[in-house]
Amino acid sequence: MKYLVKTATRGAALLSVAIAAAGSAVAQEASEVSAYVDNSYLFLIGGLIVMFMAAGFCMLEAGLVRKKNAAMQSMKNVALFSIAGIMVWLVGYNMAYPAESIGGWVGIPSFFWSPEEDLATGYAASSDWFFQMVFVATAASIVSGTVAERVKLWPFLIFTAFLTAFIYPIVASWEWGGGALDSQFGFSDFAGSTLVHSTGGWAALVGAIIIGPRIGKFVNGEVHPMPGSNIPLAALGTFILWFGWFGFNGASQLAAGSFDNINAVATIFANTNMAACGGVVAAMILTALLYKGKVDATMAFNGAIGGLVSITAEPLAPSMGASTLIGAVGGILVVLTVPLLDKLKIDDVVGAIPAHLVCGIWGTMVVAASYGNVLMVPAADAEGAIGVSYMGQLIGVIACGVFVSIASAIVWFALKFTVGLRPSEEDEIAGMDKAEVGLEAYPEFG
Repeated sequence: MKYLVKTATRGAALLSVAIAAAGSAVAQEASEVSAYVDNSYLFLIGGLIVMFMAAGFCMLEAGLVRKKNAAMQSMKNVALFSIAGIMVWLVGYNMAYPAESIGGWVGIPSFFWSPEEDLATGYAASSDWFFQMVFVATAASIVSGTVAERVKLWPFLIFTAFLTAFIYPIVASWEWGGGALDSQFGFSDFAGSTLVHSTGGWAALVGAIIIGPRIGKFVNGEVHPMPGSNIPLAALGTFILWFGWFGFNGASQLAAGSFDNINAVATIFANTNMAACGGVVAAMILTALLYKGKVDATMAFNGAIGGLVSITAEPLAPSMGASTLIGAVGGILVVLTVPLLDKLKIDDVVGAIPAHLVCGIWGTMVVAASYGNVLMVPAADAEGAIGVSYMGQLIGVIACGVFVSIASAIVWFALKFTVGLRPSEEDEIAGMDKAEVGLEAYPEFG
């Protein structure tokens, strides 16, 4: 009898332990599934919001070009987004996140990305692919606005294919793909001030130089303004881009399934917004001081974008006050860079080079201020991580500038000497809508 009681008691104890262990395992798995779902939703919703930035770029550019080029600019933005999606699927994603690379600088290309779902990754594979794809399209949109009104459609789209398949993914791999900038220099770019915006800015700058200015822009040493056709449309585009940046920066936290992560996303939203506010106000004040009290609306719009680009490299660590200041400096840089480009006879139709390239550099360099103002690249810690430094950030900026400029120049020149980049003088004067699209954006005003 005692034996039976003892055996029953021990069995009950073991059963309770087994039930508790099973319950613990189930709870842990439920927690992992919950985080997996939350993280995947962050990527998907963030990606949808960033995709809407394509509409923002489209409206901003259509508003800032002359009416004879608005249909062409609208079609270019739809087309480049489509090409970006295809090229990221074919090779771009696997270049940005390579299984193997040469010294951490160039990934070994593999083609046709396909999802491999695994709970251990913490998110659905396709959700991450979609989020990264819309980032690539953003870089291409930057180029579109700069070289507007004087580049033929198909050569531009061929350049877009190379940019989205190889140039941008290689740069992204240096940091987000665990490449050389990350592993050797401690370079930090949270959501892409350099990796996305400066990449697009360098490609745009090289394109503007090689293609040349619009007919009539610079004559006998004088700058002839060519006002946009629809300022309200440009304002709408600015607001859409501002909205899209919450997905751009917020979802770059890459996780939302914990207390700390969702709080970080909220902080990023707040700091992103304050940087845009600082950029607008600073640009308005400076233009009023420089232009006898007149506030240039287009400068204010690009001040918002400049502020947003400036905070993109590190939207989590700064305080709200510091974020506002970072954005304000971005707005000032936009206002000062626009006339500098005119002096250099570089024709940037929408002001993308000041807002994306110059502010991208500023935003990347100021990251080190949030991490102790370390000057030189520090030694790796016990886990092999390298801290953020001004020198590490500068190396990243220079590496991006050199590589993207050379690669872009090769593609632009190849197109120039084969299929040609510019339309005929007659077609450019008539407008790209008639020459390339075959219809006008505003036919009743023809």
